[in-house]
Amino acid sequence: MTHPDVLIAGGGIGGLTLALTLHQIGVSCRVIESSAVMQPLGVGINIQPNAVRELFDLGFTAQDLDSVGVPAREWALVGLNGKEVYAEPRGLEAGYKWPQYAAHRGAFHMLLYRKVIARLGADAVLLGSRVTGYRQSGTGVTALVTRPDGRTEEQGAQLLIGADGIHSAIRAQMHPDQPPIHWGGAVMWRGTVRAKPMRTGSSFVGLGTHEHRMVIYPISAPDSEGYAQINWIAEVTRDNAGGWQEQGWFRPVEVADFAHHFDQFRYDWLNVPEMLAQTDCAYENPMIDRDPIPTWVDGPVALMGDAAHAMYPTGSNGASQAIVDARVIGAQMLAHGVTATALAAYDAQLCAPISALVLRNRGAGPFGLLNLLDDRCGGVFEDIEDVIPAQERAEFMATYKAAAGFAIDRLNAAPPTVPVGMTVP
Repeated sequence: MTHPDVLIAGGGIGGLTLALTLHQIGVSCRVIESSAVMQPLGVGINIQPNAVRELFDLGFTAQDLDSVGVPAREWALVGLNGKEVYAEPRGLEAGYKWPQYAAHRGAFHMLLYRKVIARLGADAVLLGSRVTGYRQSGTGVTALVTRPDGRTEEQGAQLLIGADGIHSAIRAQMHPDQPPIHWGGAVMWRGTVRAKPMRTGSSFVGLGTHEHRMVIYPISAPDSEGYAQINWIAEVTRDNAGGWQEQGWFRPVEVADFAHHFDQFRYDWLNVPEMLAQTDCAYENPMIDRDPIPTWVDGPVALMGDAAHAMYPTGSNGASQAIVDARVIGAQMLAHGVTATALAAYDAQLCAPISALVLRNRGAGPFGLLNLLDDRCGGVFEDIEDVIPAQERAEFMATYKAAAGFAIDRLNAAPPTVPVGMTVP
């Protein structure tokens, strides 16, 4: 593949989904990934129904997704006293045509990678190399690629897509005056533990307040003893005036370093200190995002995924949006060819609404119900109806789902983003 149509900087979830999409519509591409070896990293993620639809349209099966996660059945918020604030069914049980999956991020990433290699060939992914910049030309774009030996080479294509994450070099060149990474003060500790699932057996549970909470959900089906791999996130908000002072953005830590923050999270249905004591591993990272930018494109160059719209994980839709980005880019290429016009149409369709979603998630996203709860009763109540009536709770969640692109009626009625069988002429 000497001269692919499209170069993709970054082989994460978004970049690999884009590679599969371009292959589906007959557009050649190469993924340039900085990691020398692809390996499963991270813990749990949610793949919303709007993204699962796209994966199915790419030829993934329920069996594929079952191998890396479990269909989600419920989303629930619980107050400080352990009482339910809000709960709703998710995925197929909510009436969507497609399930929602809670998955191990690393296992899902490797599933995408295997599909890319199987469909596009091993030379479709260039490992150990990084796109550090670009230069536009009359025939398209030239990417500056740093190779493993340190030398920089030039690779040309019609288009360059920056899927290179929150630290994107392509975004930095496109928007050199952008503010630094934004940290609002929330620190997250993440890990997994083998335990028995709660509530429905496949429930996403948010517990606590908007500034002091746990998020817990299974990322595997129960084994013969009824135990599953459980993903947990422990979160505390602290003063961010001095900025993030720790080394790195994602580092292993000892559970004892933070478990004391959650000593009071003990209920008849959950003992958080006991769960944390049994955990397999723990990682610390700040909850970070980037301020929205006015455009994701610069002629034949576009941003996608975290490079375009890194967002707080409060809405559980960062990975899902990266998948949707890839599919919209593919759809616009079907409409406009492998051109800068296609990228401009993608930008016009998604940049403004997803930038608004970034800010909505910064404001707690669907966990904003816990903000209301804290404002009105400090997180402790006898009857939630006396604090936040059912209609208000339902309207709050409906507004968020509409903003995030998975409002049920709209999604179920929408035509395929990329019609199966169509290719770019």
